[in-house]
Amino acid sequence: MIKDLRALLDNTQDATHRGAIYSGTREFIKHKSHNKTYISDEQLHAMELCIYHGIQVQPDGLDGERTSQMCRCTGSLSWCGGDRRNDWVWVKQRAGRCYGALNGRLPWQLQRLFNIKLQKEDGAFVEYWLALALTTIPENSGNWDPILKFVQVRKVLAAVALQVFSVGNIVGCAHVIPEIATSSKTRDGRNEQLIVNCYIDLATWNDVYN
Repeated sequence: MIKDLRALLDNTQDATHRGAIYSGTREFIKHKSHNKTYISDEQLHAMELCIYHGIQVQPDGLDGERTSQMCRCTGSLSWCGGDRRNDWVWVKQRAGRCYGALNGRLPWQLQRLFNIKLQKEDGAFVEYWLALALTTIPENSGNWDPILKFVQVRKVLAAVALQVFSVGNIVGCAHVIPEIATSSKTRDGRNEQLIVNCYIDLATWNDVYN
């Protein structure tokens, strides 16, 4: 059973994911403490941790009422006896209107959900609910593609593609479609460009853009 950060790292087979969890968690704590909290490697590894596989969010529906959505993330585990399930979610980037039709949000794919318990200098404990996600960046500044009539995003380079962040920035479930154009594929055939499906409403996991 995974009870601390060391156990999570030992349980993570992918070296890139393992490094992102470790460095991302350290940077998150550093940011939240305004660089006032120093944590040694030993303290970080021993930090109490719990894995979870879903987060419930309540985005605003088209009629202005809140609707409940469950975003799933099983990591490397199977979902209901099938393949693993790591949902795409909307992640708030900044306040105000930016990234064009994306309205300051980007679709990221969950890879891990976990919470950590940190003891502060005064002896009190504070909990942080975190996520590791595969990130994207907007194409064409997040504006509609004039031919496809959709918004497009692109996966970030592997070296910086994974990020640890607070689950409080998750504002809903997202739906993306792999771009079929061969020009957007890497040498090994993987597709790095995605179309954001923006013609279905929040009841079916998405927004309708203006």
